[in-house]
Amino acid sequence: MPESIIIDTDPGIDDFMAILFALKSPELDVLALTTVFGNHFVEITTRNALRLLEHAGRDDIPVARGAYSPLVREFRDPPTVVHGQDGLGDAGLSEEPDSTIAHTRAAQFIVEAVMSRPGEITLVPLGPLTNIAMALKLEPRIVKATKRVVLMGGAAFAQGNVSPVAEANIWHDPEAAALVFGADWAVTMVGLDVTMPVIMDTQYIAELAASKTPYAEMIARIVPHYQAFHTAAYQTNGALHTHDPTAIAYLIRPDLFKTISRRVRVNTQGYGTGQTIVDGAGIWYDGVETTICVDVDAQGVLDLYKARITR
Repeated sequence: MPESIIIDTDPGIDDFMAILFALKSPELDVLALTTVFGNHFVEITTRNALRLLEHAGRDDIPVARGAYSPLVREFRDPPTVVHGQDGLGDAGLSEEPDSTIAHTRAAQFIVEAVMSRPGEITLVPLGPLTNIAMALKLEPRIVKATKRVVLMGGAAFAQGNVSPVAEANIWHDPEAAALVFGADWAVTMVGLDVTMPVIMDTQYIAELAASKTPYAEMIARIVPHYQAFHTAAYQTNGALHTHDPTAIAYLIRPDLFKTISRRVRVNTQGYGTGQTIVDGAGIWYDGVETTICVDVDAQGVLDLYKARITR
């Protein structure tokens, strides 16, 4: 039986790549996309989610628009230098969709879906955790009714990517992240410790494009902007860190990852805002433990991605 998932997302180039990966994986049944601010304003990420599903031939999957700002902060400046003015690499894939939005309150949508199928649905946040936190506040019983939460975010022992200690999804709404990590449910953190080492170099991207399959051709169209950002920011010569697709890989092949179970707190103040602080010794914090990905078979993830996208 495939695992039923709701992907909470802020497309975003790597979100786009991850969602296509999920759609191509028989182990997963994508029930819906819920959208959030992050890689762009929520109006843009919602449009991109709808357009993605149209391009993928999967506009049967509903999209619910979610939070336009963090719980207690403002969101002003989307990272267009990373994802382009349209959020999808300015590649001409983000024109207005034909679809209409199925639901306009993502948190309510998540609550209704999870409560209708207790124990069956996994939440897969690939952006800021605002929608998930709002769903928790709206209906605390989803903690027991959700199968698990597998999120792309955080950094256990790696450096941050928006500050020395913070990963972008957590940094965008640390208060929401604190609620999600603090709730008594099964959370797996697929963070920078394992997403940064999974690197798609220019040869790999060229091999995807050469397959001429529809999903691979879409990816080849949107990644040049992302490659340019990585080259400027990290001197990678066009190679990409593979963030959101690595979280999908964990859902499909957890054997490719090494994990530990530790308690996590999220810093919401000062220079360390957005830091996911891991109680490595297991003696400082009380409460539920998070499953934390700390090592990865990077080549295994890349092989899996290529096999699915080019199929």
